[in-house]
Amino acid sequence: MIKANVIFGHSKWKRIIKKPNNYLKKRLKILSNAPTFKRKNHEFSILLTNNKQMKYLNFKFRKKNKTTDVLSFPLKIKNKKKLYLGDIAISYEIIKERSKDTNFHLEFDKTWIHGYLHLIGYDHKKINDFKKMLRKEKLILKYFHKVN
Repeated sequence: MIKANVIFGHSKWKRIIKKPNNYLKKRLKILSNAPTFKRKNHEFSILLTNNKQMKYLNFKFRKKNKTTDVLSFPLKIKNKKKLYLGDIAISYEIIKERSKDTNFHLEFDKTWIHGYLHLIGYDHKKINDFKKMLRKEKLILKYFHKVN
């Protein structure tokens, strides 16, 4: 089973996703039953924060003095039968802005999935890697939403 620990760094998240632990638990249960992710027994944390905190984290860890939508911090630690993958941080304001054209839950799912894929080893430094990661993101999103 895949498990996410949710940490609130900004109160506005609770206005839209009332119980994010339950929301992600349902999503991850669906994902855990998908063929590619069956028998995955790992855990990660998600910090739901704002642009100010994201800018701070982006500068501290990547030396980029600007905000961003998502940051991933891979950290593979084997603990008994579970593998702790690392941490993800997501900016409320960026998700809120993107959701004007779609919906908040879809944009949130796109963003945490992107961060999650980074935790399990995907990247997008090369165009072929970008395409592989994008295909995997879309595949996962199809489990949750009707996406083209």
